[in-house]
Parts: sequence; C-alpha cells; structure tokens
Amino acid sequence: MRSLLGELFHAVGGIEVAGSAATEAEALLWLDDHRGEWDVAVVDLLLDQGSGMGVIPRCRSTHPAGRVVVFSNYASPAVRQHCIELGADAVFDKADSPDFIDYFVEIARGAGIARGAAA
Repeated sequence: MRSLLGELFHAVGGIEVAGSAATEAEALLWLDDHRGEWDVAVVDLLLDQGSGMGVIPRCRSTHPAGRVVVFSNYASPAVRQHCIELGADAVFDKADSPDFIDYFVEIARGAGIARGAAA
C-alpha cells in the first residue's frame, strides 16, 4: 500500500514521499528524526506492529503545522472521532479512495505540499 500511495501522490500533485514506516516504533523514530521535514503524514491504523493511534499525536507534536491524514479500513464514526481528538486533520476509509484522492489533489493545489510521510 505504501508504494501505491507514493505513486498516487506523485501522479496527483508531484508529491514526494519523504519517508515511510511499517511499524509504530519505526514511524515514531522517523518523526523524531525528521521534525518539520514533511508536509502531510498518511497514517494507517493497522500497522505490522503497534497502532497508528500512537503515531497521530507524535505527528502533531513533532510538526504542529503538518497535516495528519488517517487512511484505514477501520474508519468507523467512533474511530474517526477518536483520531480527530488525537490530532488528525482528516480520516478516510480505504473504501472511500476517491474522496481521499480528491482531498490530496485539493491540498496539493492549495497548500503547495511537496513532501509526505506514510506509516
């Protein structure tokens, strides 16, 4: 999924993938080592180890101006609300991929996003 997102980001707005991680620990380490070096983080809730729920607040604390977008198969209304409370800017279910793509096209145009991170 991470490689597909990289291709998608490049195709819809020339967005470069700055980093990716398969586990919560890898994502937290990457965020700590690359503070402010990304514009948007795409976070899945189900990682190889750990949870995206732990990644969302670290994204917010290491780069308050960055956008945090959750893209998961588990985006129920309660999970959406919890992610927003943790600091996510938007939450998309993977079944709603067209809405997710539209969101990226809009923010790439409006915010000049150039670098993304995926966990």
